[in-house]
Amino acid sequence: MQQSLRTVVVLFNLGGPDSLEAVQPFLRNLFSDPAIIRLPWPFRMLLAKLISSKRAPIAREIYAEMGGSSPILPNTLAQGEALQARLSDLGDVHVVPAMRYWHPRASQVAEDVAALKPDRLVLLPLYPQFSTTTSGSSLQEWEKEAKAVGLAGIPTHSVCCYPEEPGFIAEVAGLIAPRLQKASALGKPRLLLSAHGLPEKIVTSGDPYQWQVERTAEAIRQALGLEDLDLVVCYQSRVGPMKWIGPATIDEVKRAGADKKPLVLAPVAFVSEHSETLVELDIELAEVAKASGVPLYLRVPTVDAGDAFIRGLAKTVRAAIARGPILNSGIGTRICAANWSGCPCEIGGN
Repeated sequence: MQQSLRTVVVLFNLGGPDSLEAVQPFLRNLFSDPAIIRLPWPFRMLLAKLISSKRAPIAREIYAEMGGSSPILPNTLAQGEALQARLSDLGDVHVVPAMRYWHPRASQVAEDVAALKPDRLVLLPLYPQFSTTTSGSSLQEWEKEAKAVGLAGIPTHSVCCYPEEPGFIAEVAGLIAPRLQKASALGKPRLLLSAHGLPEKIVTSGDPYQWQVERTAEAIRQALGLEDLDLVVCYQSRVGPMKWIGPATIDEVKRAGADKKPLVLAPVAFVSEHSETLVELDIELAEVAKASGVPLYLRVPTVDAGDAFIRGLAKTVRAAIARGPILNSGIGTRICAANWSGCPCEIGGN
């Protein structure tokens, strides 16, 4: 009887501090990333120290409201457990998280994966839309750490993105639909699809993130199947003085208040709850909505370990194994136009 292959799926996510004491070093790790602060190392290090020390007191207050730590790791572990169960027919499957800016970091995870002696690896970012600042940064870090522990020769299949993956879209649309129906009791609702923002210069330099977010939004619109849907794509979590892509989520919440529109707000670039949903959306923007005169403010939860989403991830993993080495959007071909130079997939597909 032929022995089954040992498959390790590495789930990439941002990570988050596991204590209030970890907040400042977490922020320093974040702003030390050359994909985030695009300056030479000595200047980036100094700026990272400055920003992290300045932002740490505010960030600690945010995490204190969440019980003193980020829920990203336990949420990612739950997603990994659900995905591993979905892939059990592949044989010996291990799904492990690797966080970009806090534990478990890629360096330690790579050592643990090497100890498993895998026959193949699947690298799966928990970012539906590709950005050089998120998936790109995580994949690049993994490549370095994997090489250091002798994993470079293991057959590796990398997932780039899945902005229109049917399971992901179905999960989001299924969470939105009942809230739109509830909001309709107070008039025609407006649906805000909110994603994390990026500095405009990163997008204009070729990062396909905003274009992919818009692909996600259009797929959600089609899945909802509602005629004349009032839908706006917007961007949250702006920091610093640079010009960011827009419109800003906070501005759209205020505009809905001026228009007396009931609001349904759905995060479409986050697949698990964390500070930017539990605090920024649930507390800060809820207060803005109330002060702005929004008749009703309903926040849609993230997909987390929802069945349709996990089934979609499992399908994507299977496609990656079948197609590799870099899988874009679950179909093995590049969806980004040539002008999006930040896309890691080759023109014309794999």
